[in-house]
Amino acid sequence: MTVEKLTPSEAEAGLSELDGWDFARDGDAMRKVFKFADFSEAWGFMNRVALIAEKSDHHPEWFNVYNKVDITLTTHDAGGLSQRDLDMARVIEAL
Repeated sequence: MTVEKLTPSEAEAGLSELDGWDFARDGDAMRKVFKFADFSEAWGFMNRVALIAEKSDHHPEWFNVYNKVDITLTTHDAGGLSQRDLDMARVIEAL
């Protein structure tokens, strides 16, 4: 299955519907930093995201330090943002 890269206007419209997500890598990715009460809460969040990512076969790039989880989404097969990234961000937000 081919994954299509979003046009700049599609990416802009999709990101505008998501709270706190910003463009990264010259518009080829999207990023948000999540803050939690402590490391355990951040780690629990990462575990929930990991299970969803594995099930959907769409894995985030992320970095964790203590109570912060920095998530970047991009679709390497599409060469930038795709609908899969917007869908994953919505699922993450629902957690």
